[in-house]
Amino acid sequence: MQLSPHIYDLVIRPNWFNERYIHQQIKKHCDFKQKTVLDFGSGTGANCILVSPINYIGLDTDLDRIGYSRKKYPQYQFKPLHGYQLPLPNNSVDIIMIVAVLHHIPVEKIDHYITEFRRVLKNENSEVIVLEPCLLNKKCLKNWVMKKLDKGEFIQHEDSYLGYFKRAGFNVLSINKFPKGLFYNELLFKAQLK
Repeated sequence: MQLSPHIYDLVIRPNWFNERYIHQQIKKHCDFKQKTVLDFGSGTGANCILVSPINYIGLDTDLDRIGYSRKKYPQYQFKPLHGYQLPLPNNSVDIIMIVAVLHHIPVEKIDHYITEFRRVLKNENSEVIVLEPCLLNKKCLKNWVMKKLDKGEFIQHEDSYLGYFKRAGFNVLSINKFPKGLFYNELLFKAQLK
């Protein structure tokens, strides 16, 4: 059973949690000023506040979350995502932000989205910033708990996440691995167009 967007915001991702474990990490390594940002898998819209409303586009497959986001953040743009093709023109985005989304996508489908990321990114200075739950060696208990608690069926090791982007011709930089609360390992990395 999937939680309603409102309950998810209150219980799973309250504001203090987003700020501490997501926004602080991303703000240290990404400058959103004057940049067009695509929030791929925007969920309840909580990450939109990192970006100016005029420069933000949130995409999600869940229509309930899109509706919730539009009501909660009416100055921001949220669009539904159907299939693999991003509803954006070629070379229109400076930064793609992906927060806790890839581990929900079957492995065989990720390459389709990465092809689309290449299409919509503007130039060699454009980048993808990714924050995902990550399996770590020597953290067997935490890995097991993560897999049991999370609705995402495809939590992976660092090399797997980075490999998707490397194979698609991106320069990839692993930035940080850190604990998120008691039960999660997180990986933050960037992928930049060559």
